[in-house]
Amino acid sequence: MPFIPHTDEDTREMLQAIGVDSIEDLFDEIPADLKISELTNVPDGASEMEIARIMHERANQDVQTLNFIGAGAYEHHIPAAVWEITTRGEFYSAYTPYQAEASQGTLQLLYEFQTMMTSLMAMDVSNASLYDGASGLAEAILMAVRANRKSKSKKILIPGTLNPVYRKVATTLTKHQGIELIEISYDQETGLTDQSSLSAYEDEDITAVVINQPNFFGRLEASDALTDWAHARDALVIAVVNPLAMSLIKPPGQWGESGADIACGDGQPLGAPLSSGGPYYGFLTCRQSIVRQMPGRIIGKTVDIDGKPGYALTLQAREQHIRRSKATSNICTNQGLVVTASTIHMSILGANGLKQVAANCHANMNELVSKVENIPGVRVLFNGPGFHEVVLQLDCEVSGILRAMSAHGIQGGYDLSRDYPELSNCLLVCATETKTDADLQRYAELLEKVVGLQSKAPCPVKPKIA
Repeated sequence: MPFIPHTDEDTREMLQAIGVDSIEDLFDEIPADLKISELTNVPDGASEMEIARIMHERANQDVQTLNFIGAGAYEHHIPAAVWEITTRGEFYSAYTPYQAEASQGTLQLLYEFQTMMTSLMAMDVSNASLYDGASGLAEAILMAVRANRKSKSKKILIPGTLNPVYRKVATTLTKHQGIELIEISYDQETGLTDQSSLSAYEDEDITAVVINQPNFFGRLEASDALTDWAHARDALVIAVVNPLAMSLIKPPGQWGESGADIACGDGQPLGAPLSSGGPYYGFLTCRQSIVRQMPGRIIGKTVDIDGKPGYALTLQAREQHIRRSKATSNICTNQGLVVTASTIHMSILGANGLKQVAANCHANMNELVSKVENIPGVRVLFNGPGFHEVVLQLDCEVSGILRAMSAHGIQGGYDLSRDYPELSNCLLVCATETKTDADLQRYAELLEKVVGLQSKAPCPVKPKIA
């Protein structure tokens, strides 16, 4: 609906009804030294033609490059039908109202999403999404603290191989609630969680253990052993997973003897474009026994008085429905439009389609490794089973390599020194199903060229910390 400003007459009538003489009188409680007479830094208004030109110029700056960056956000093919359907009026403008049952179509779609996510994760229950994967982990930690009544410590073991952004967000959202996040080191030979470091916590009260699969380096963790270790000490297990990978490898609900208790992550790989960083969404699933501690919206299926199927919000323990101090969360949006896209995306691909996409990603990653591992000055740092990503150690500074590759139209990967100082010359590289053999060959040839040129120039090489 277009914005129609008030006329002077409208303003006078409203002020008269309120009982003040002017707008200034209405806000007379604001100290004079805080008021400004004009917005000196706001430019004059521009015409439609001028705005269109500015927007086109800025859009042209967003050039298309060959992308080999992963690090938590992945470039996948999205069938054209996904967003064509998602942006239809029935979905595009739909938002779950406070009288949610009035939107049966929206609720049915969210119910289908929950059903698909529980199947993908081999878990009992799913909510109807969260802000993103990072805040999803934070909510999972809060949920575990509420659910594990055997534990009083509020101590959570977090792997050092977890996405650094997830660690930072989880810390921000839990640090003022008496929750202690304890980082577990990783083995610098394998890139996996150092299980021997867990011995220091054998006899401690641990509330939950976080396990990510695959980890930030693309390595596959020993999820069965870690899950059983946690459960043997009455700690809950929080799985942080790539949902696409779960179509190919063992899902959280099947880890160890009894499976993970909570599984979360980012739904971006399921039909959400990179789009300069979002919007994405977070998913959260759990075992039936702790569902009452699950935050966010949960859609249930029922029948009406005529026996016809219907959908409704259930277990509404959000602050909009009960006292804030008793609420399981203060989540005020569920990124519903992106969830709609994911539901359509999974419906189009089906279980076999998702598995094939994941298998193609794995095959491309292996092919890229075979093309770069024999380049002088390049070696694969962590060998062994992995998914999506690999860490390459270079003989020269990564930032210079990435700048040179970017100048030739290739985003070469993620500089790990930003988050792991001990990996100062290490590059995290990702190849998804979108890459052709020609793309992989072009990457390998350019990497060999720029590494060769950099190695001839003076370049400080920091030794790898043992």
